[in-house]
Amino acid sequence: SKATVSVLYWKGGGERKMSIFAYNGGAMVAMKGDGCVAIASDNRFGTQFNTIGRNNVKHHQVGSRVFVGLPGLETDNQTLLAKIKFRMKMFRLREEREMPVKSATSMLGNLLYSHRFGSFFVEPVVAGIDEKGQSYVAGFDCIGSHVAPEDFIVTGTTQDSLLGTCESMFKPNMNADELFEVVSQALMASLDRDCLAGWGASVTILKNTGECITRQIKTRLD
Repeated sequence: SKATVSVLYWKGGGERKMSIFAYNGGAMVAMKGDGCVAIASDNRFGTQFNTIGRNNVKHHQVGSRVFVGLPGLETDNQTLLAKIKFRMKMFRLREEREMPVKSATSMLGNLLYSHRFGSFFVEPVVAGIDEKGQSYVAGFDCIGSHVAPEDFIVTGTTQDSLLGTCESMFKPNMNADELFEVVSQALMASLDRDCLAGWGASVTILKNTGECITRQIKTRLD
C-alpha cells in the first residue's frame, strides 16, 4: 500500500492522510521543442504546510546533455541523485564518453527497480538531447517503470493542474524562446493552485548545440 503520513487538523478534530510523495511538495515539468528541451521546477523547500526555504531547485544536470528532475521526499531525492551521479561518472571513466540520455533513462529505471522492495519515494523525470540532436523526455514511477511521451511530462504535487495548462499551451516544433515562454506560463499558472509548491521557479533550456540556459522566474510567495 502507498506510504502515508498523518496530518492532524486540530480545528476540525479529525485526521487526514497525506501521501509521503507530497510531504515536501514540488512541481516538475519537462517539455520538448524543436532541437531543444526544457525542464523546470519550483524552488520551495518545506515539510507539509511549513515553508523552510526558497532555494531548493529540484532539477539537476548530470551530463552535458542530460538533466534529471527529482520531485518527492527530499531525503530520497538527495540519495538518488548521489547514486545517479556516481553511475554517470563510472560510465564516463569506463567508456571515455558521456552517457546518452536514453542510456541514462535505462540506467535510472534499473536503479529504481533494484530498490523495488524498499523503494525511493521519488517519481523522477529525465530530459535531454539524444545522439541525433532530438529532444527527449521521460518520466518514472517509484519502481522504475517509465514512459517517454512525444510532448511533455509532469509530476509532483502540482501535476493535476500542470497537465491541464501544458495540454492547453503546448505546440509542436517550438523554438527555444517559445518553449521557455510556454513552460514558464504553464508552471506559474499551476503554482497558483498548489500550496505545497512555488516560492519561485527555475527554468532550464537545453539546445542541441550544447548551449544551456537557466532562468529564474518570480511566482507568488504565499
